[in-house]
Amino acid sequence: MRSILFVVRDPLPPIRADVRTLFGTEMPRYGVATELVGQGGSGDASPWPAGGMHVVGSLRSRFASVCAPLWDLLGLVRALRHGRPDCIQVRDKIASGVLGRIVAALLRVPFLYWMSFPIVEGFEVRRDDIGRHGRGLKWLGHALRAWASRAAIYRFVLPGARHVFVQSDAMADWLAAKGFDRSTMTAVPMGVDAQLFDRANVEPVDDPRLDNRRVVLYLGRIARSRRSDFLLDVADRLRANNPDVLLVIAGDAPSDDEMAWMRREIARRGLDGHVLLTGWLPQRTALGYAVRAEVGLSPIPRGTLFDVSSPTKLVEYLALGIPSVANDIPDQKLVIDESGAGLCVTMEPVPFADAVLQLLNDGALAAEFALRGPPYVTSHRTYDILGNNVAKTYKKILTESR
Repeated sequence: MRSILFVVRDPLPPIRADVRTLFGTEMPRYGVATELVGQGGSGDASPWPAGGMHVVGSLRSRFASVCAPLWDLLGLVRALRHGRPDCIQVRDKIASGVLGRIVAALLRVPFLYWMSFPIVEGFEVRRDDIGRHGRGLKWLGHALRAWASRAAIYRFVLPGARHVFVQSDAMADWLAAKGFDRSTMTAVPMGVDAQLFDRANVEPVDDPRLDNRRVVLYLGRIARSRRSDFLLDVADRLRANNPDVLLVIAGDAPSDDEMAWMRREIARRGLDGHVLLTGWLPQRTALGYAVRAEVGLSPIPRGTLFDVSSPTKLVEYLALGIPSVANDIPDQKLVIDESGAGLCVTMEPVPFADAVLQLLNDGALAAEFALRGPPYVTSHRTYDILGNNVAKTYKKILTESR
């Protein structure tokens, strides 16, 4: 059994499928165990089935952003008491990425990095947002963080990584354009748990607010950075063409302020009778809403932060046999083109709403798309498929390092 010492950014125990399912279920099937290091705060009490879990600190602490690297260092020390790992891997952490590379060098094991989001560029967007209101001490703090993070990631962490796992082929190409070796990267797009997203295993939710309505669905987080109010632009146009349409937004916001903002926008536009904002839901309940929808929506803003992403929601819709409308970020366009199970348009209210209406009005086309989605996901985007590819990469890296 090979062992990965894995420092993660997300709260522990992991609830994201690309950690929980990929490393907790799939990797052990290929003889790869994982010792997780990170902070608590997920609210899940499930044990980690694939090795050890070393939780130090909590992401709910107000000091988490400052203390996390120190907590991770303590977690690494604790994990190393259980033995020397075959490699050290860090996901989406910058200071801890520096620590991980140093510790890996001391242990003479490969250092790997997992990049699911361009964190540095996210810091720079935040810096620029603050700068629009003046360049005070707050701006200076964010500017220093962005500068230091860029230097750490692009001059030390990634150059020292034996291999880099990225979110999409678009992200790999983006890093290659910065001068990093494309051959040392593996794209691991988001996938789904085949059993969980089998429509036959999902019980439709019993909510009378959906009865006799043409339900369209957005399954995911709400945030200003994601331009979530775009969904309301689409809902407004749908209402004008079909008053029976109900947009169900099944998801939560990262803060109470952002959720309040979304509710205000719904009220301001007079959409209370045409938009149902559920807030946080258990996954099974959210899927119960999903299978009552006729069309799934996946609008993702274009730009550096999201063009290299691999959104889960589109793949989830297709797995459940829900005809979908998505915009043209590279990974979504690839999925739509390969699957033939949805429509891909620009992220503008008129073409997006028109595509939704096309599916609502053309039952034969919607039925055809619904049939195409599940087999595509089964053959391309389930975690057993992705896990096989990832395991091959680990086998090659860890064999070469011996």
